[in-house]
Amino acid sequence: MPLPVWVLYYGLCSTTAPAIVLGSRGEQTCPVFSDRHATIQAPSLAKASVRTNIALRGGNLGSCTFTIHSNKRDAAMTRSVTLVEVGPRDGIQAEPTILSTEDKIEFITRSIDAGTKRIEVTSFVNPKRVPQMADAVEVLAGLPKGTGCSFIGLILNMKGYERARDAGVDEVGYAVVATDTFATKNQGMTSAETVEAWNTVGKLAKSEGVKAGVTIGASFGCPFEGEVSPDHVADMAKRCAESEPVEIALADTIGCADPIRVTDLIGKVKEAVPGMPIRVHLHNTRNTGLANAYAAVEAGVDFMDASTGGIGGCPFAPRATGNIPLEDLVYMLNRMGVETGIEINKIIATADWIGDRLGGAVPAMLGKAGVFPDVAKAA
Repeated sequence: MPLPVWVLYYGLCSTTAPAIVLGSRGEQTCPVFSDRHATIQAPSLAKASVRTNIALRGGNLGSCTFTIHSNKRDAAMTRSVTLVEVGPRDGIQAEPTILSTEDKIEFITRSIDAGTKRIEVTSFVNPKRVPQMADAVEVLAGLPKGTGCSFIGLILNMKGYERARDAGVDEVGYAVVATDTFATKNQGMTSAETVEAWNTVGKLAKSEGVKAGVTIGASFGCPFEGEVSPDHVADMAKRCAESEPVEIALADTIGCADPIRVTDLIGKVKEAVPGMPIRVHLHNTRNTGLANAYAAVEAGVDFMDASTGGIGGCPFAPRATGNIPLEDLVYMLNRMGVETGIEINKIIATADWIGDRLGGAVPAMLGKAGVFPDVAKAA
């Protein structure tokens, strides 16, 4: 039987509201419109443009271009996703309260106990600029061994790589930046220079047997230059892939992305670097984090960052508050039937614990509302 199709008409002359019609063929009966472009949302993940004839009340529009977008989950959609806990690094790096080394180790140990398989445990950066990460070596030395969890250290240059390697991290995550202004403020070099520096480090890491991934910061927008072209980011990803990273991450550093941009950028990067594992790092600064995470899952992302309690932000990006809360994300994915392997109640307990350590309530919502349907059964 015909599938439902939503036809939305856009044109310079049209002021008529979008029409909802049924059918799966090119010929539809709709209100009169004066434009010649329509966007169709059909139940498939396909996206394509087709030309057809459309019959309107009052006349035949003739040949018309349609763009087809998905509104229904395809069977090929990601059924599991690996979540990366970034709380011990991005979560606390901009906090005024500096946690003790012992508290950082406990934070990470709690995350492991909850089932997290990859954790950004620290960053190997200038301690004068980011004093919260000054004990990176000590944190690595104090972590439990043989847990099956991979410990990631963030790095920005060759010196950071050498420190991380010598400290015994399982992986390094190198950050490049999509705009010159932000790259200069963050790393003291241009955007292109960050890519060149990464490739030097990435090739060395590969030769030394160290897993190395790369993150493109400000992939969706820059706090200083504004909009960032998806084509530019895709080109950066292609250049970053020259040194064969284990993954490429797309970072919404200031939380300005939206679901359409997330879908579009992931698609462009997948086309630019076929077969490359894709990770996303999303912030909830403007309350779009979970919607963007949903779009990333629909687009088939492999890894997704989040922080327990939703704590975090970049000290060099104005107003870059809050990662996606890990517990809120796990709840959404669980309800969608997407496997994460993380025990949600343990994350909620850790969020309460870290809030106490930092001196305030965390932004996450799940700890306030409770896990459904458990709260309904208990009422």
